[in-house]
Amino acid sequence: MAITASMVKELREMTGAGMMDCKKALTETNGDMDAAVEFLRKNGQAKAEKKAGRIAAEGLVRVAMDGDNTAAIVEVNSETDFVAKNDTFQEYVEAVAAQAVASDAADMDAFMAEAWNADSSKTVKDALVEKIAVIGENLNIRRFQKETQENGCIVSYIHGGGRIGVLVKAETAVVNDAVKEALTNVAMQVAALAPKYVSSEDVSEEYKEHEKAILLAQAKNENPDKPENIIEKMIIGRLNKELKEVCLMEQAYVKAEDGKQTVAKYLQQVSKEVGADIKITGFVRFETGEGLEKKSEDFAAEVAAQMNA
Repeated sequence: MAITASMVKELREMTGAGMMDCKKALTETNGDMDAAVEFLRKNGQAKAEKKAGRIAAEGLVRVAMDGDNTAAIVEVNSETDFVAKNDTFQEYVEAVAAQAVASDAADMDAFMAEAWNADSSKTVKDALVEKIAVIGENLNIRRFQKETQENGCIVSYIHGGGRIGVLVKAETAVVNDAVKEALTNVAMQVAALAPKYVSSEDVSEEYKEHEKAILLAQAKNENPDKPENIIEKMIIGRLNKELKEVCLMEQAYVKAEDGKQTVAKYLQQVSKEVGADIKITGFVRFETGEGLEKKSEDFAAEVAAQMNA
């Protein structure tokens, strides 16, 4: 059967695959459109398996909101920053975020097995495999987190075009522009200073003892001749200082005019202005590629190696 340009165009619009891939699929299946789609999916799976071992540590963080009370944050990785800036990839990550905010999945395995919202004939994993085939790099939905907040709201903040994403949850009887602006400022604080806890009350004794042991070793190395009671006081002071750095409410508010106002004091001020208490109940911070090994690229060495080969 003769493969026409219109057939290739139709298949390309259906699948998003490249023109030559579509032509090959139609040729291999004698023009059967459904069989060609299946051919592309299987071929995409093969390509994805070949790329699976390659490091994907670039990418984007995106957020999707469902009203004021439900939100989801996702991180999707690519191999290169070039692809992360590509419109096709960015649209795909937006779709993954939309999938996450509508999902009831408790973990990544369940999420990947769900029907893909944009096309229920395939799963989230199937859609990922097809996107790998189209884009030509290894891609990975690394993580997602869905949050809800009753009696209050959730705000989001994206920094650096998608390098860092933050959700901040708050309990409050008033949800208006002033409250959302204040919470967005807090989200910017989370993005900038990466706290680990909402307040010192949330820090476990296990964490404190672990940090105390490290500080004790440091203090003894720095001050081998000082008495134990003096070192103990030094440790307490250092631990309190560290907790102020890792606990959101105790951190110095980055936009404070005097440089001393804490996040807690800032929210107390806003609470008085809006006539309702604002209590931060949690936050989520995703940074693209954190904890992942990134590929070190030396293009001159790569070209030289190819020439020698």
